[in-house]
Amino acid sequence: MSAVTSTRIVLASRPDGEPTEDNFRTETVDLPELSDGQVLLRTVYLSLDPYMRGRMSAAESYAAPVEVGDVMVGGTVSQVMESRNPDVAEGAYVLAYGGWQTHSVADGRSVRVLDPDRAPLSTALGVLGMPGFTAYAGLLKIGRPQAGETVVVAAASGPVGSAVGQIAKIHGARAVGIAGGPEKCAHVRDDLGFDVAIDHRADDFAEQLRDAVPDGIDVYFENVGGPVTAAVVPLLNLYARMPVCGLVAQYNAPSAPEGPDRLPAFMGRVLTKSLTIRGFIQSEFVEEMYDDFERDASQWVAQGLLKYREDVVDGLENAPEAFLGLLHGKNFGKLVVRVAPEE
Repeated sequence: MSAVTSTRIVLASRPDGEPTEDNFRTETVDLPELSDGQVLLRTVYLSLDPYMRGRMSAAESYAAPVEVGDVMVGGTVSQVMESRNPDVAEGAYVLAYGGWQTHSVADGRSVRVLDPDRAPLSTALGVLGMPGFTAYAGLLKIGRPQAGETVVVAAASGPVGSAVGQIAKIHGARAVGIAGGPEKCAHVRDDLGFDVAIDHRADDFAEQLRDAVPDGIDVYFENVGGPVTAAVVPLLNLYARMPVCGLVAQYNAPSAPEGPDRLPAFMGRVLTKSLTIRGFIQSEFVEEMYDDFERDASQWVAQGLLKYREDVVDGLENAPEAFLGLLHGKNFGKLVVRVAPEE
């Protein structure tokens, strides 16, 4: 095959506080010829996720940062254009980590072949992919919801939060979702089947939340941090569990917030309520739980018990703007960039 040119979006500079489009740069490069075991991929769908904001920073984290000048990272659904790996056929669709670019080269052992007849291909980046597994593993391994308990989740209209509440309902718990705006709250309540949906932008949000959980909160699945968490913590029951998945409200803060130090009061509540607070990265549980997740989530989606919504943006060139909007909650459902058409 002749040389393939890839258009890619790289990290042009590290943001100081909130990122802007100036932190990204578009380039065109020629990809190298394949070595034995490698595959050439055409990106069809690109996943945009909040964790990418952390990768733009050089601060210590659970994964290495994107270096300035390197391609922005991201999960992709890609089609194999050329293969030098006997286990990956040309023309197959695969789940890969191609990043923000139209084409990429990958080790064939690092991709997972997808079945286009099983579910829409884009779901491999959402409800049947990393976000869905994040919800499944964090809720069931750390949250451990029991029938009759109350589970509260922030960012409830997003790909992780929406799955958390629905899985909680499948396990017999009561699901309370927190989302931004009346439209998202209506979706969480009416379409996804949560028992209650509360708008965190409401002036009386804390009071509404208190009224929605008369028996307190047994599991709080943390996605956002900030004022939402401040309203949740006083309502946590004895032995409540808090899986900490993300803190998107704090990702753009250049420094610690001003005001009184609330840590002593928080730690006092951890002690007196015997709280379990556990941060996690979904990859910790892949070996132990991924096969169960694939089986369960596929069945739940087929049965209509696990519903999902996607927010699809067309064109790689629109990825930076869409990503910046994601950090402000402008997306509605799993944010996916359609880089190229399916064939």
